[in-house]
Amino acid sequence: MTTLNWSERDELAVNTSRILAMDAVQNAGNGHPGSPISLAGVAYLLYHKVLRLDPQDSHWLGRDRFVLSAGHESVLQYTQLYLAGLGLSLDDLKNLRKWGSKTPGHPEFGHTDFIECTTGPLGAGISNAVGMAMAERRQHGLLEPSAPLGSGLFDHRIYCLAGDGCLQEGVAAEAISLAGTQHLGNLILIYDDNAITIEGDTKIAFTEDVLGRFAASGWHTAEVSWRGAGADGGYAEDYQALYDAIIAAQEATDQPSIIKLNTIIGWPLPNKAGQESIHGSAIGADEISAVKALLGFPDVPFGIDESLVASLQGDFFGRQADARAAWDAAFNLWRDDNPQAASLLWRISTRALPADLSVPEFTDEKMSTRKASGKTIHALASQLPELWGGSADLAGSNLTTMPDDDSFLPADRVTPEWSGSPTGRNLHFGVREHAMGGILNGIAQEGLTRPYGGTFFVFSDYMRPAVRLAALQKLPVIYVWTHDSIGVGEDGPTHQPIEHLASYRAIPGLSVIRPADANETAVAWMQALNRSDGPNALVLSRQDLRNVDRSTGEYGNVEGAAKGGYILRDARNGVTPQVILLATGSEVEIALDAQDALEDEGTPTRVVSLPCFEWFEEQSQEYRDQVLPPAIKVRVSVEAGIALGWQRYVGDAGRSVSIEHFGASAPATTLYQEFGITKEAVVAAAKEIL
Repeated sequence: MTTLNWSERDELAVNTSRILAMDAVQNAGNGHPGSPISLAGVAYLLYHKVLRLDPQDSHWLGRDRFVLSAGHESVLQYTQLYLAGLGLSLDDLKNLRKWGSKTPGHPEFGHTDFIECTTGPLGAGISNAVGMAMAERRQHGLLEPSAPLGSGLFDHRIYCLAGDGCLQEGVAAEAISLAGTQHLGNLILIYDDNAITIEGDTKIAFTEDVLGRFAASGWHTAEVSWRGAGADGGYAEDYQALYDAIIAAQEATDQPSIIKLNTIIGWPLPNKAGQESIHGSAIGADEISAVKALLGFPDVPFGIDESLVASLQGDFFGRQADARAAWDAAFNLWRDDNPQAASLLWRISTRALPADLSVPEFTDEKMSTRKASGKTIHALASQLPELWGGSADLAGSNLTTMPDDDSFLPADRVTPEWSGSPTGRNLHFGVREHAMGGILNGIAQEGLTRPYGGTFFVFSDYMRPAVRLAALQKLPVIYVWTHDSIGVGEDGPTHQPIEHLASYRAIPGLSVIRPADANETAVAWMQALNRSDGPNALVLSRQDLRNVDRSTGEYGNVEGAAKGGYILRDARNGVTPQVILLATGSEVEIALDAQDALEDEGTPTRVVSLPCFEWFEEQSQEYRDQVLPPAIKVRVSVEAGIALGWQRYVGDAGRSVSIEHFGASAPATTLYQEFGITKEAVVAAAKEIL
């Protein structure tokens, strides 16, 4: 047992944390004070006795990560950031949940310093923490392959704090299972078991043996009776027991660890501790006065000893400065001894790409865009060591595998089909789309590598909450969503996306790219990699598509796809078009065939390939008007999905050839014909407007 240095000053600091949490929520008029009061000691112990952080550098590569999966408890973390001098002031706590504050209702990545990820949707933080732990191990392989795992300069631990609600969410179960499979010994989860959710006692819906579940998933487990009987018969917090459990978890390097704490929500409130009413509501002035009297604090808002805070911050700065100085000295030696790795680190830490990065040029007559994506990934693999990814058990269909590289697998998980190493590159998420999305976010939050993940487009619904969080946090995740339409064919309506393009285009900050052919796919990959300000979704075909031969000069430069939309083929002989046909993906070739039919009848027609609405909207008004001249009102869109969203481009006079119902089981060619996604339908729509 390692003796924990715990003093009366620490006790006072913990109680100060409680007072700050309850006063901040009371001042805001709403919030979640219960657990921030009862877990104040847990958070204080982590920040002041365990975590390695640099108060002057929130992006320090050597820092530990802390993920508050129970994001509604944000004030718990904010009080510790204040007490440690990590970017928040007392005024910030007074402005909890107010406009423009650094202390929003849930922690927000990129908004508040030292917040590692946006949390709030329960369970999501656990999947993020698993992603961070996986990324840390991959980064070790990139930068320090000869050092034993866990002993490298860039190795660190990920601590996650979760509650009963987090463990009830399916995404947590998915991530927990994969973490055990991966032997993520750098991950430590602290579980606050207070047996309370919004609807009351958890026994109405949550009665499983939680530690038994984790043990079955391959986790190291521990249980701490955090609230043990004190000398006076009341409750006392067993800091030494928790600290011992953390040390034991740190030493369990071949397993992720969970520490279960048996707590009473809101303790030591004299009248409301243990009640669900304090989970998500301000405590009330009378109860606050009572607990302040109990703890020996003045009955005034935010009545704390600011000299204590200054003392705590000074000690924190001093202790962490010593750790940072030692790390810097080691880093300088590593940099001198490893110039190639140091050069790689400089590039990937800024998310810069090699100046000579290239993607394939395809001359095949036909190719599915999923196959073009797979070949592009293969070509990028040798140029971008930071790029890695995989699939939710659909690698052979999504074509997400880097064939010349190992899988990311511990030695005992390698199979005859998949060679692997602990720091490998091909990820296997299992049939876990939601966890895959959250893990990809965690990898991106770690910051040094670029992740991608694949599934069938229709199953992207399972991961939508994680995609939304990626967009909210502006994380550079790339999704490889294949089997993009009724072109899936015989698998039928359960596997055929209909509303999905419109649904994902509705998420702010997400770029949805549906390339028309192999070369547009390669350009889309390059553009997605060049963008580090948000997620990008490549929506790709199962069936082969015509590869436009741009060598003839008849068609527009494929680089136009990087602008989201461009003139693919204009009206013949330089004539001003009377009709504009707009399409994405597999329907672009239908638009080209319709253009030929209209031109043969004497109607000058332009075809615009519009693979990405979001990129197109970023272009200047002048460019957009050049592609879609406002004076040309006869416009027809064609896309094998619902028409929602197309009106912005076809206008009130325009028409959309679309599918407004679910699909069917039949060959793709039959479905396109039966559902009217044909050149004849496009021609008829144009003539109707004319």
